[in-house]
Amino acid sequence: MELRKAFLLGALFATCVHASGQGDTEQKMVIIVDPGHGGIDSGAIGINGLSEKELTLNLAEAILRYNNTLLDNRYDIYLTRYADTLISLSHRTRLAKALKPDLFISLHCNHANNAKASGLEIYLHDSPLPQGHMAMAKAMETHLKTKLGYRGRGVKRANFQVLRDNTAVCPALLLELGFLSHLDEARHLERKENISALGLAVLTGIKKLLE
Repeated sequence: MELRKAFLLGALFATCVHASGQGDTEQKMVIIVDPGHGGIDSGAIGINGLSEKELTLNLAEAILRYNNTLLDNRYDIYLTRYADTLISLSHRTRLAKALKPDLFISLHCNHANNAKASGLEIYLHDSPLPQGHMAMAKAMETHLKTKLGYRGRGVKRANFQVLRDNTAVCPALLLELGFLSHLDEARHLERKENISALGLAVLTGIKKLLE
């Protein structure tokens, strides 16, 4: 239901843009925020019992909230899921193909067998990409490290579907925002105020990339 709503909203938005003619109103930039996992796919489970699917949705909701309250809805932000539902990877990228956003951000938390592994990772697809995509990934990593004090683990390349299917559509970044297998980082993500701070940092990072 929520995904269908997003598609309907996207179609309405596209219709309004075409109907507006030669720039009667300023067109907002479109961003898709993809809260990883959902439904029966819990994603990583933290050392303290936190589930990745809950954290990524809470983080996406914080991004929406701050876009509304602090940026006066500067961006048209669509989520790939609005509840604890399982949305296939192909449906997540189909939304991007329908809306043709200016940026696609997929939100995740990390997990490792090594309990000492910690920090932030940002992924791009491993195919040849425009130089600007790498610059955006590096800028986002620098921004999040500066704002949050995260340890940076670098920009990495991978063949994740949400990145692969978006290579011809828009810049796409996958953010791994801390390790749920690391006791301190898992405890940090237990607190609502820290999720809010992380959401604000991601949103201001998006603003930095696009403007």
